[in-house]
Amino acid sequence: MGYLRPDWRLLALAGLAAGLALSPFAAAQVDRATEVALVLGCLALALLRPAAPGQSRGAWASLLVLAALVVGVLLGTARLDAIDGGALHGSAGDDIDLRGYVVAVPRRSDGQVRVAVEGEDGRVLVEAHEPVADLRLGAEVEASGELAVPPPWYRSTLERQGIALMLKTGGIDLTGGRRGGFSGRLDLLRNRAEDALGRGMPEREAALARGFVLGQDDSIDPVTVEDFRRSGLSHLLAVSGQNVVLLMLLAGPLLGLLGVPLRARLFYLLGIVAIYIPIAGGGPSIQRAGVMGAAALVATMSGRPSSRVFALLAAAAVTLALNPRATGDPGWQLSFAAVVGIFLIARPLRDALAMRLGEGAFSRAVAEGGALTIAATLATAPLIATHFGTFSVASLVANILVLPAVAPAMWLGMITAALAQIPFAPVEWLNAVNALLLGYIAQVAAWCGRPSWASVDLGEPRPGVLAAAYAALALVALAVMRGGARMRVTRAGSWRLRRSADESRSRAPRRALLVVLAACAAISALILLAPVSGQTPPGGGLRITVLDVGQGDAILLQPAHAEAILVDGGPPGDGIAADLRAAGVDSLGAAVVTHDESDHAGGIADLLGTFPIHRVVYGFVTRRLLNQVRRSGAGMERVGEGSELRSGGLRLEVLWPPRVLLSGPVTANRNEDALVLLARWGRFSMLLTADAEAEVVPMDPGPIDVLKVAHHGSVDAGLGELLDRSAPSLAVISVGAGNSYGHPTEPILDTLAEHRVPVMRTDEDGSVVIDVDRDGFEVEGAG
Repeated sequence: MGYLRPDWRLLALAGLAAGLALSPFAAAQVDRATEVALVLGCLALALLRPAAPGQSRGAWASLLVLAALVVGVLLGTARLDAIDGGALHGSAGDDIDLRGYVVAVPRRSDGQVRVAVEGEDGRVLVEAHEPVADLRLGAEVEASGELAVPPPWYRSTLERQGIALMLKTGGIDLTGGRRGGFSGRLDLLRNRAEDALGRGMPEREAALARGFVLGQDDSIDPVTVEDFRRSGLSHLLAVSGQNVVLLMLLAGPLLGLLGVPLRARLFYLLGIVAIYIPIAGGGPSIQRAGVMGAAALVATMSGRPSSRVFALLAAAAVTLALNPRATGDPGWQLSFAAVVGIFLIARPLRDALAMRLGEGAFSRAVAEGGALTIAATLATAPLIATHFGTFSVASLVANILVLPAVAPAMWLGMITAALAQIPFAPVEWLNAVNALLLGYIAQVAAWCGRPSWASVDLGEPRPGVLAAAYAALALVALAVMRGGARMRVTRAGSWRLRRSADESRSRAPRRALLVVLAACAAISALILLAPVSGQTPPGGGLRITVLDVGQGDAILLQPAHAEAILVDGGPPGDGIAADLRAAGVDSLGAAVVTHDESDHAGGIADLLGTFPIHRVVYGFVTRRLLNQVRRSGAGMERVGEGSELRSGGLRLEVLWPPRVLLSGPVTANRNEDALVLLARWGRFSMLLTADAEAEVVPMDPGPIDVLKVAHHGSVDAGLGELLDRSAPSLAVISVGAGNSYGHPTEPILDTLAEHRVPVMRTDEDGSVVIDVDRDGFEVEGAG
């Protein structure tokens, strides 16, 4: 069966998967009579299948795809109704008392806990401030509070989970009860595994073990998470299809050493996946990982291209039947892309590597694991860059370095989880060995993730670039597939060329090119179809507004398709909320308090409790302001040197103060403790100095485009050297007209003039607006 032959099973499955993917965008409901008619029409088409090829077969195939697509839309719509029907429905502002069961792993960050709870009236996301007790899956909890609409940046994620509202509460109490039935038995399996994975391990390694095996990443410390993200290893911290495939494929050669035949080996591996799903919790993400992993196994082990295509389509159909909104989930897209990459180039890459590494079981295992890693890394890199606006330079190297340790670490973790189901089974010796492997992986993540060059910011994600990247990968895949067609392995294990007519026909370049291009188009469509949420700046990819708030600082950053960030809010009573709404901002992803002086923090204090703010970011602040943040319900995050805030393509890197200073008392001069931030969007950068003068605070941002002059233009003997190092194209001074401090001072203006840096001032130019796009930036003043 060739790639182009219109096999009815592949056509029907492709149409069904496409219909399920399109169901979230269906604009109208179809009545029951029409549904029945469409289903009967599909059955009639199956019975009327032409017996011989010809023009009628092409028409029939088109009708079959269309009918399957309609059925997929109908099934997907029904599934979405069921998902949405399980959500708690009410009105924002309603006070409710909730009693229900924890149905997802809690997320702990910024001093807050967020957990999905299912009660009698439906599912809701409960949000509370720490401290909150350990919340295990299936535990019964009670909470009272006020319903609220999720912020825009969170709505699509919660919608995929069947959650419409948040419950903001002062605390979450455990009742001691647990859910029953089959779900309760799965909870028991998982809780036993969770306990065993932490037994006898250091805290960091225990958290990593739970992340690797159970997808429970909430207890991993932020520094380690950032190391994994920048090194391209973040996929290891959550159970994904790529992780399942990596584990199972590396287990394949071990089964081979035990004498298990190739076909039987496939069934053994599929059985391991089936056992793994309930141990890992059996949730939707784990189900997706298992289905995608099984599809990749079939794709890799099957010798027939049509079988691999069928497995891929089946995986897409099954996961979309579970949740038709999965196409908008980056995790689903990455899993799908990884499977496609494995399907297209893993086998020829494995053959090429094995030919160069030589014979032997170890060489074959290295070749198989290396091919899988390279194929999955290449296939997912464009998607990661599109979603997160960053590219990990060290990703491929890091993944290859950890390759020898990942599979054993997962194996040991799974064996530990399995032994945990046996009372009094000793697991400490397994954990002792696993801790060494996990420590090595964490060290590789630190080596490859902490250098400044490890991760490159790409700015605003553009679907056109995504399509171009996958088109380039298509050509690479075609070249690899054509090279793989020339090689085969003999029973003796040696490699030689094969140029038979059958091989040439089955891997004709024209057919291969059609397959890779179709795969690229499908992956790119996932991004183009996915709804985009967030606020778009009116002037380009990033709009920065240095607001005219008089003698104070307030800088608004609006990245495309993402939540706005406010750095300082000016003095109290200056009407910062009106300025934000005038700029088209109705909520903030973050409000940054550089230091707790009234001309910087006063405006943010005014916003608390009256303007939607997701989190308040700070270095040193007073207890009074912290208490006000807690009462407002906003999250809290303390940052220092090395921290990074992200919103879409925008990155805010914290350059000062060092983390070691955060543990000590605030200095007498609060300006010296102020947060210094470097804003990056693509190739554009702007240094936000707050009130930290360069003569006191060491800062070396490298070349920048714009400098926000420190302390409203106060005397700063270090400004000249900073200008020499950073060479900005523009300086902006936030200063009040006719202020009594003499700001900006003549020495500062003279230094800027000597370095030929143009200056804009809020006292003369009004609010300064900087519109950034990929071609550069433009500046205008409101004065």
